[in-house]
Order: sequence, then structure tokens, then C-alpha cells
Amino acid sequence: MEWSDVRIFLAATRGGSLGEAARRLGVSHPTVGRRIKALEEEAGQPLFRRTKDGLVLTDAGDAVLALAESMENSALSMERRLAGSHGRLEGILRISSADWFAGYVLAPVLAELGRRHPAVVPEVIASYRLLDLSRRDADVAFRIVPFSEPDIVQRRLMSIPYGLYGSAETARAAQEDPASVGLILMNTAQSHFPDVAWVLDRFPHSRRAFTSTSRTVQAQMCVRGMGIAVLPRPVGDAVAGLQRIDTQDQPPARDVWVGYHHDLRHMDRLRAMLDIADAMLADSAMAAR
Repeated sequence: MEWSDVRIFLAATRGGSLGEAARRLGVSHPTVGRRIKALEEEAGQPLFRRTKDGLVLTDAGDAVLALAESMENSALSMERRLAGSHGRLEGILRISSADWFAGYVLAPVLAELGRRHPAVVPEVIASYRLLDLSRRDADVAFRIVPFSEPDIVQRRLMSIPYGLYGSAETARAAQEDPASVGLILMNTAQSHFPDVAWVLDRFPHSRRAFTSTSRTVQAQMCVRGMGIAVLPRPVGDAVAGLQRIDTQDQPPARDVWVGYHHDLRHMDRLRAMLDIADAMLADSAMAAR
């Protein structure tokens, strides 16, 4: 059984349909269907049951799932080792971070990387989702929470200050009648963030006006007078039409962690990007500006 066929089997298992497997793998729906049919013919029995809710593993499919996952882990490990030993400063470097961090903090680092090493192509995956570094969903990730996955090399890179922002009109209203302004917050999945607790504590009578997982979207809603929001200062200070609102205490800052899989520690293009990030973004570098 070839690894390419095992990848399709696993994608169909995890996606629950041929269409979702095709989307995940970047191939056509008929291609997935043909490969699954060929696998089942090779096995001499069906690996999936087709139900109204999608694909469900048969007993035979379930019996080989652990073996398929073991093959996947071996293939991914080989891919990481080969990528990590690549000695030339060229190729794609996949970077995972929140959209605001990529756009307002990391962009100068990536521009400098391109200036020094034009054959390296940064590919930013801007999302709040925590991608799996062991599966090479990304080569390196920047997060506001430490990494908990095994075999990840990580360190604290910097601290990001936060501030309270609004349009000029909203800022005046927040000072004169705090209950009159709406609150722009993270969505339910991020409601545990310390900045959410901070603003709810200081504006207990204000209504919830808007929620989003994107800080850049929150900033734009602020500009349009929809309410006030706690934003990373690199975002809030850069967006035209926003002003920072003075408060007795400041919203809590957040640490930024950078991490990558242990197998990639010798990847030259990764090391080059991290060296530039350290020089431009580490707390000591920011304090010197």
C-alpha cells in the first residue's frame, strides 16, 4: 500500500466525506473516489460504509486505522528530518500566527527576511487556530499561549502591551457615560482571555455590541463607532481613526511564544527568520527603540 493512498484513506476518515477529503488534500473529488475504490479492491472488502451522515469506517477499515496512522507518523517524521537538514537558504517557510500579529508585528521581520534571503518564500497562515506542528501544518508558530505538544522547541519571544481604543466620539462617550458605549469583544471560544475579563470588569453596565476572533476586524468596528475594544497596541496605535482611551490601569499584556518541531531545528531558513525576529522583536530589542 502506497503512502499516497494511505493519506487519502486518513483524510476520508477524518473528513467524513469524499468531498472534505478532497478539500483537505487539494485534489479532485473523483480522484479521492477512485483511490478509495482501488484501496477497497486491493483489500478485498469495503473500508467505509456510505451513510446519510457521510463515510463511516467498517470493521476492516477500523482495524487498519492505527497502522495507517503509524505510517503517517513515520512519513511526517521523515519529511521533517529532510526539511530540517536542508542546507540552502531557499524554499517555502510556513508560518502560523494570528492575523494581527502577522500584519502589524511580524511583517517587518518577513520583509527583512526577503531582503536578506530572496529565495526564501514566507507563507503566512493567519488564523487563531492552533495548527499541528508535528504534522507540518506549519514550520513555525507564534502564539500567545505556551506550546503543550511533545517535541516542540519553544521560547518566550516578547511581551505585547494592550490598550483600550475607540473612535474619537466613542472615546468621549466612554469617559462621560461608560454605560452608553458598546463593547467589542472576542467570541465565546476566546471569552477566557484576560483582556475580555478586564474590560467586562471596568464596564459592567455596557452592552455587548460585537464579537470577533479577529483583532483587525475589531479595530475596524471601533473606527466605525460600534464600541470600544481592548486591542494589541501595535494594532490600535496603527489604525487611523482610533485613539487610545486613558484608564486608571492598563489592560494586561500578553506574552508571545515562538515554537517549532525539534526535527526542524537545523532548517537554515527557519533559523534565519528566528534570528531576525529576535533582533527586531525580542523585549530587549523593542526597549532599545
